[in-house]
Amino acid sequence: MSYANLYEAPGPRGIRRNRVLAAAVGAVLLAVAAFVVVRFDAKDQWAADKWTPLLRGDVWATFILPGLIGTLSAAVVGVVLAGLFGLVFAAARLSDHRWIRVPAATVVEFFRSVPLLLLIFFAFFGSYVLIGVNISAFAAVVFGLTLYNGSVIAEIIRAGVLSLPKGQREAAYAVGMRKNQVMRLVLMPQALRAMLPALVSQFIVLLKDSALGLIVGYDELVDRGLNGIAANFSNVIPAAILIAAIFIVINLALDRLAHRLGAA
Repeated sequence: MSYANLYEAPGPRGIRRNRVLAAAVGAVLLAVAAFVVVRFDAKDQWAADKWTPLLRGDVWATFILPGLIGTLSAAVVGVVLAGLFGLVFAAARLSDHRWIRVPAATVVEFFRSVPLLLLIFFAFFGSYVLIGVNISAFAAVVFGLTLYNGSVIAEIIRAGVLSLPKGQREAAYAVGMRKNQVMRLVLMPQALRAMLPALVSQFIVLLKDSALGLIVGYDELVDRGLNGIAANFSNVIPAAILIAAIFIVINLALDRLAHRLGAA
C-alpha cells in the first residue's frame, strides 16, 4: 500500500530541514541512550551475574516460555473473538434499522470508554456475584480483550465501509444484490483490506494489553518472565529488557505480516 499521495514531496529546503531535524533528534536519542548506559553501569545493571541467568535453559523453561505461551494463548483467542465481535457490531452499526443500530452503538461506545483493566477486574471478581462461579484468570483476560478491542475493531471496520465510494454499493444493488449480500460480498472485503494496517495495529495493542492479566494472577509473559525471574535472581532491569525485546520481536513480525498481506 502506497502512502505517497498523502503528502507533497519536500523540496530542497524541506529536505535540508528534515535532515537537520533528523540529526538533532538522533543526537538527543544517542545522548539519552548514553546516559542510561552510564547510569545502569554505575548501579551494576550490566554485571554478568544479572544477565547470566537469562541464558539458562531452566530459566526459559520455568519462566519465559510458559509466560510467552500464556500471552500468545490469550492474544490468539482474543484476536479471534474480538474480530468476530467487531464484524458483528460493525454490521449492526451500519444497519438501516434504528432498533439495531442504536443498541449496537451504545454497546460499542460503552466498552470503548471503559478501561480494559476494569473489564478484566470486573470479569474476574464480579463473576461470582453474577453467576456464583469464579471464572479463570484466562477467561477474565480474554473477556476484557474481546470487548474492548472488539469495540475498537467495530469502529475501524465501520469507518472502512463508510470510506468506500458510493458507487460500489449502487453497482451491487443494480445487479440485484440484497443488502446483506452487498455488505458481506462487496463492502466488507474491501473495507477489511483497506483497514488492514489499522486492524493489525489494534491486534498488536491487544497482544500488549494481555500483560494486564497480571492484575488477576494470569500466567503471562510479564508476570512470569519479569516478576518470576526478578524474584529469584534480583535482576529486574535485565529481565525487563529481555521481556521488552521479546514483545518487540513479536510486534515487528506482526507488522511485517501486515505489510505482506497489504501488498498481496
